[in-house]
Amino acid sequence: MRVLVIGDAMIDMYLWGKVERISPEAPIPIVSVTKHESRLGGAANVVLNIQALGATPILFSVIGNDENGRKFRRFLEKRNLSCEGIFSDPKRKTTVKSRIISNGQHVARVDEETTAYIGQEMENELISAIKETINKSKTDAIAFVDYDKGVITPNLFRSVNKMALKKGIPTAVDPKKRNFGLYKDVTLFKPNFGEFVGGTGLAVKKGDIRTLKEVANTFKRKLNFKFIFITLSELGVFISNGVNEQHYPAVIRDIADVSGAGDTVVSVASLAAAADLSPKIMAMMSNLAGGLVCEKVGVVPINKEQLMNEMQTQKI
Repeated sequence: MRVLVIGDAMIDMYLWGKVERISPEAPIPIVSVTKHESRLGGAANVVLNIQALGATPILFSVIGNDENGRKFRRFLEKRNLSCEGIFSDPKRKTTVKSRIISNGQHVARVDEETTAYIGQEMENELISAIKETINKSKTDAIAFVDYDKGVITPNLFRSVNKMALKKGIPTAVDPKKRNFGLYKDVTLFKPNFGEFVGGTGLAVKKGDIRTLKEVANTFKRKLNFKFIFITLSELGVFISNGVNEQHYPAVIRDIADVSGAGDTVVSVASLAAAADLSPKIMAMMSNLAGGLVCEKVGVVPINKEQLMNEMQTQKI
């Protein structure tokens, strides 16, 4: 199974250490760093998850023509992942999110990034490369992973989605705020609760599943999704195809870190959509996978064996 992942790729950097005193310069903790670690993040973490689940991902993204961009390419190559869809833009920074962690807790995060939309020339190159890949060999699904960093422009989405619709390729979207209302006619639209409320501007209280069902189905009809799938963190997930709708509670877990859970969920859901699985199985598998990665600190992928074992444990 081959999946194209289009969106904002980045490096997740971790500085691990201990807080032993407060700074004399300001009332802030001093972290004595004991370990540095860098990982693929954003759309690249979706690629890692899809690869770990046994499918073949191809990433399309734009990074900076800088040292972090070169590091990003080396990370892909080290994982035996293709760089054919990676474009370097000297006008942009490679996004790096640096997380400072002490005693298993996040102390701070520092972001280095460019958030403006990519320029028209780069957009045209990216669209051309995506279309060439789709025409060259079979594509089973396309995932749009939007972190509001500017890779997914309105024109890029519409051009690629038009081709996907024509060829019958399932599409999944993990949205953020800027393009929230852009994603018409996709197979699967997967915001988290905060993104859904912020993106629609609708007043829904967390835990009010009845109201959520009403507004989610209204929004689904407006943008013509096949499925709307909303993750609710500790409350589980909600999925609807407009006829059948269901809320699945979360499995109780020891949560260490929620970073990357959305990437894992959209990875599993994209593969489920490509395999034409039922909404129930799609939601329950994705719910389990998202919960599993929350047990680990940092952004980490889940593999097929872990997920299958958990499905057996939960009798799915």
